[in-house]
Amino acid sequence: MSTMTLPLSALRARVSSVFRDYAELTKLRVTTLIVMTAWCGYFFGAHQAGVPWFSSGLLHALLGIGLVSSGTAALNEVMEYDVDARMRRTAQRPIPAGRMSLLHAGIVGVIAAVGGSIYLAIFTNPLTGLLTFLTSVVYLAAYTPLKRISAICTFVGAFPGAMPGVLGWTAVRGRLEWGTLVLFAILFIWQFPHFFSIAWLYREDYAKGAIRMLPVVEEDGRSTARRIIVYSLTLIPISIIPSFMGMAGRIYLVGAVVLGLSLLYFGVRLAFLNLPLATAQSKMRARHVLQATVIYLPLLFALMMSNSVRP
Repeated sequence: MSTMTLPLSALRARVSSVFRDYAELTKLRVTTLIVMTAWCGYFFGAHQAGVPWFSSGLLHALLGIGLVSSGTAALNEVMEYDVDARMRRTAQRPIPAGRMSLLHAGIVGVIAAVGGSIYLAIFTNPLTGLLTFLTSVVYLAAYTPLKRISAICTFVGAFPGAMPGVLGWTAVRGRLEWGTLVLFAILFIWQFPHFFSIAWLYREDYAKGAIRMLPVVEEDGRSTARRIIVYSLTLIPISIIPSFMGMAGRIYLVGAVVLGLSLLYFGVRLAFLNLPLATAQSKMRARHVLQATVIYLPLLFALMMSNSVRP
């Protein structure tokens, strides 16, 4: 019994380890958020088209977008393995930790990114396949190298980061419309308080990796705090546009304002603390901003979908 139990337990441990490595390589949590956002875009695209939102088309769209997101994440880790090795929070990723080779990770990334784009072109429509592929290219060819050069990387990276809702919409509609712009704008603006708070928290790590995030370039944190407030404030009028476009009702309108003011509150608390970035209290408030952004987005989209209005 014991001789059989040991190999079985070892096999389970090995499978669990491999799963964790692939989950880390493909940034499973980020990919899950991307897929959920694409689902929201598909939902509203289906409403505009007057077709059921739950269909085989949805499954094809989410699978393809998830594959491209996973492949892009893997290729990003291939390109930044040396940076990851210098930063404490990423040093245990599979490539810098030596559990996976660059070649292996690169092959996985290319197959998933290119294969997912082709899959979308075949099973949804060519526009969605093309847009998803271009989103991956911009992320890898522009945002990733810019992180080592200039703080403008956050602005550039916000463009591919704002695409999931658009991709979900085009997957069902086959064209770009005003609704896609609204979803794009919400995601685009939301990313700034989200990523600035992350950069605030991990400023020392980013500095070790020579990543030129704003808190690394401007060490007093004032510019970062101002931008968090400005973008959080801008998000409020942007987020209520769906109500005026007939995409969502009054309940969503009220909820969007409440969520936006709540996010702004945490940004203001951080800005008015006026302490150096490295202090424990400063990092605690930056973490509160990060947590607020993580809660804000799924709640906003859930509210938008639950209070949606058919055209």
